[in-house]
Amino acid sequence: MAGLVKNEIDLVLARCLKELSVKQPIEKITIKEITDKAGVIRPTFYNHFQDKYELLEWIVNTELLEPMLPLLLNNMQKEAVLLMLTNIEKDRAFYSHAIRMDGVVSFSDIAHKCVKELFLKVYKELGNNHKPKYDWLSADLVSSYYAQSLCFAVSEWIRKGMVVPPRELADAYEYVLTHTMEGVLQDLL
Repeated sequence: MAGLVKNEIDLVLARCLKELSVKQPIEKITIKEITDKAGVIRPTFYNHFQDKYELLEWIVNTELLEPMLPLLLNNMQKEAVLLMLTNIEKDRAFYSHAIRMDGVVSFSDIAHKCVKELFLKVYKELGNNHKPKYDWLSADLVSSYYAQSLCFAVSEWIRKGMVVPPRELADAYEYVLTHTMEGVLQDLL
């Protein structure tokens, strides 16, 4: 592995974690197993990531969220969600196992943190400097609310086997976000 640049090593470590996660629960995978599979020494891992949970954050950010950013900045929320769902579906085995992660840190916790940070970044980059209608309705609170909503929908989709096509889920998610609860419930009757 000598001669690899930082991003290449990150990619190798991510690939190895993903491969191992299909064979055993993520919470039981050790750093040694990841580094052995990657062909690097343990200090190399720690030069890149604090622990396997930070590596999971890197995977979520790099593979799912960073590609969404340009779409979100151009008011293309549904397309951004569709892109994320399509990327999850392409790596179905990994995400199906990751969602079952059980321990001190859950995959849902990691996803929520990363999505919230993405939404805060979008808010800041769009430069919304006007005073909010309600003082308590901060960018942090709104970002957390929408992150929770998106993570819930995606987690349920993964847990239920991703049987709904990504486009249909993106459409349904946009529908729920853009209609009142009363309107959505009336449509269900």
